[in-house]
Amino acid sequence: MNRLSSAFAESRLVGSIAAVMLAAAASGTHAAPLETLTIAVNTGFTTMDPWDATDNLSRTAARSFYESLYTFDKNLKPTPQLAESVDISPDGRIYTFKLRQGVKFHDGTILDAEAVKLSFELGASQDLKRTRRNFFNFVEKIEAADQYTVRFTLKSPMTAFLERLSNGTAAIACPSLLARAKTKQALAFEACGTGPYKLVRFNPAEELLVERNPDYRVPGLPKFKALRWVPVVENSTRAAMLQTGEAQFIQMAPVEQIPVLKANPNLAVNVVPSVVMRYMSMNMNEKPFDNPKVRQAVNYAINKQALCKVAFSGYARPADGVIPEQIPNAVKLGPWPYDPKKARELLKEAGYPNGFKTTLWSAFNNTTAVKTMQFVQQQLAQVGIKAEARALEAGQRVQVYGNKDPKKAPNRLYIIGWSNSTVDPDWGMRPALYSKNQPPVLNNEAYYQNPKVDALLDQALADTDPAKRAAEYKELQEMVWQDAPWAFLVFEDVTSAANKHLKNFNTLADGSFEFYSAEWQED
Repeated sequence: MNRLSSAFAESRLVGSIAAVMLAAAASGTHAAPLETLTIAVNTGFTTMDPWDATDNLSRTAARSFYESLYTFDKNLKPTPQLAESVDISPDGRIYTFKLRQGVKFHDGTILDAEAVKLSFELGASQDLKRTRRNFFNFVEKIEAADQYTVRFTLKSPMTAFLERLSNGTAAIACPSLLARAKTKQALAFEACGTGPYKLVRFNPAEELLVERNPDYRVPGLPKFKALRWVPVVENSTRAAMLQTGEAQFIQMAPVEQIPVLKANPNLAVNVVPSVVMRYMSMNMNEKPFDNPKVRQAVNYAINKQALCKVAFSGYARPADGVIPEQIPNAVKLGPWPYDPKKARELLKEAGYPNGFKTTLWSAFNNTTAVKTMQFVQQQLAQVGIKAEARALEAGQRVQVYGNKDPKKAPNRLYIIGWSNSTVDPDWGMRPALYSKNQPPVLNNEAYYQNPKVDALLDQALADTDPAKRAAEYKELQEMVWQDAPWAFLVFEDVTSAANKHLKNFNTLADGSFEFYSAEWQED
């Protein structure tokens, strides 16, 4: 056999072995238990610092190595994590947490009240300018009462404090890491917590690799030796990775391929009606979007029912309010009807009888997001609004909104989403609608300012009377709906798919995951 023939034969052998391995992976059959779980997600990460992550995915992945006093269970109910118990004063202002004892950070030091206090103080530090530094601005002071007791005194009662603690922002980091991290950029790529895994490697657009923490506080956990999180924006590629066994879990599961995935006996598909809103903000600092008639015209111009079918294959529902119905005190107000004739009339009344030109950005560049952007672009064109479209990568999104003067913000129409990660009405609206939360502080990309909405948000947050709070939330939602700082698009279902042998890797209604007990079970 000559050298060429030998090489050809060798390549055939390698190809045959690879094919067998892929077939075995796809069927869930392994010569040895699966040690590294690969999770393919539909967008890139922004940071591994939960106090600086505006996106739910980055905070979720960071739960691999960070824990908080409280966390959400699979039903989005707050449950103790690093806290063992909590005592709440009768006036609702003082929360006293007893910590679990003997918990080790990844550097070997012991979790204590001083470490919790330090994490919160640096999280709220204005010097580091972490994006979620105001997440707990209702806290007046934090005290280490003793080695394992930490006390929070609130400025006023806050009914959703435990929910705020549970959403992943309030990560407790090693004091040694915090001591040497002089900038928020340093915390973006390093991690040291108490979680079940340790950070090994992180490239925001390519991979997050974590390995088992041998000193994790729960005996027998985690089950996997490593987790590999991989951003894959192309829907078909993500689905193919699951079908070949290159990945064992994907989210979002491509909605157009769900019938195919469901037909595969080796896979399991999960669909969760979510608390994720997809909307299009309109920059109210800039003409023509400073005119309410223009903003209302944009809402009338978009067929939300058709959008659900075209971009989401039916795995979404038209947004009928400012926050989804699963959130307490949500009010059903719509959807805005599809009426292009009314849209053109409003544009004429606003002084734009022939429409206008603008830009349309999508905060995400995955397949579904691009379909949404293209559909909206076409709908707007039918009423005379010519929009130049552009899908942003995660890194571009951070650069655009990270440190901009609101008066110089480049966005006009901007399709984005908001996942209510605390499952309370305040955090469903405050980050994106409160006037003081314009970028770079938080997510008010519409630069919306309504003093009455601000006042009602503050009143409802502090009000302990359920009936008064419900009335205040109702009034402010009605105001926002009429002001129309957004085009209210859809509430999106969370779709995921997994190899049938993967157990206890749960998708939650806010788009995050509950995965600490995840394991691989052969037949």
